[in-house]
Amino acid sequence: MSVHLISALDAMAQLNRFDAILDARSEGEHAEDCLPGALSWPSLNNEERIKVGTLYKQVNPFEAQKVGAALVAKNIARHIETQVMDKPRSWQPLVYCWRGGKRSNSLALILGQIGFKVHLIEGGYKAFRKEVMEDTPRQAKRLQFQVLCGPTGSGKTRLLQALAQQGAQVLDLEAIARHRSSVLGLIPGTPQPTQKAFDTQIWDALRGFSDDRPVFVEAESKKVGNLTVPAELMVAMRASPCLRIELSVENRVNLLLEDYEFFTQDRILFSDRLERLTALRGKAVVQAWQEQIERGEMREVVTELLSGHYDPGYETSTGNNFVHYAKAPLITPLSHSMADMLNVAQKLVQVS
Repeated sequence: MSVHLISALDAMAQLNRFDAILDARSEGEHAEDCLPGALSWPSLNNEERIKVGTLYKQVNPFEAQKVGAALVAKNIARHIETQVMDKPRSWQPLVYCWRGGKRSNSLALILGQIGFKVHLIEGGYKAFRKEVMEDTPRQAKRLQFQVLCGPTGSGKTRLLQALAQQGAQVLDLEAIARHRSSVLGLIPGTPQPTQKAFDTQIWDALRGFSDDRPVFVEAESKKVGNLTVPAELMVAMRASPCLRIELSVENRVNLLLEDYEFFTQDRILFSDRLERLTALRGKAVVQAWQEQIERGEMREVVTELLSGHYDPGYETSTGNNFVHYAKAPLITPLSHSMADMLNVAQKLVQVS
């Protein structure tokens, strides 16, 4: 047998050396969060896990273990038949389950007996999660950030995308969160990840950055939609140098009409989302916006949202939260187009 126990910390430092990372938990547990790049190879699926757990509580552990063993054996056999037959002897997987217990041990044992060199995470996902939460602050302190500031519609996200295309190091928190970080930021048909998955993906991004070049990131509040940005990362961002992006109101409106096209195509959705501003802006103001939407006056609504909701207080709020905002160099793309953003990004990369 060739099964080697490895600590979660060591596994995290060597993730790229393994040919595959195999998650032996149920597909539901895998969907909640998993190691970066992990494949779902459940020893027990969602329904089977419930069945065995119910037997454990209502009958006795011995009966539950017999049923569980039979199910695990069938599932591992299927994984081997469908996923392993083409693997060479040199294939080296990393295996884990919730706490490094029976589910991952069973899979690792069989793979090891076949002749593969298998690594098994001691403590499983639970140990990995603990290390992620402890390592994220270290990663945040290790790196130097450049924070892109600017009011809604000024092109911060587009500039991040342009910087990435120019080879810069970019942490796009809104892309990871699958949310545009405002009351209107929900992306239809795109659910946000769980908080655990958000944490893991941020950690995975941070660990891949070099500390000899800046990491460009957009100024965010503590929450992106329903997800909370790791506290230590927020501290690092708020203490970092800032860049301020400025676009004309016309360009900002054009950008928002392009990026939020789904609102202009679904007036009911747009009106429904604006309901969430009633407490802040008052029922009469929101109803006026909704009436404009009914008339198809999308440009007018977006312009008024900027002047009446997003822009008021932006300078004060950003200045209070980002200590270097007041002395941030001004960036003025010629327009909101990606071509103009790429020109700006190229210059930023050259001087960073």
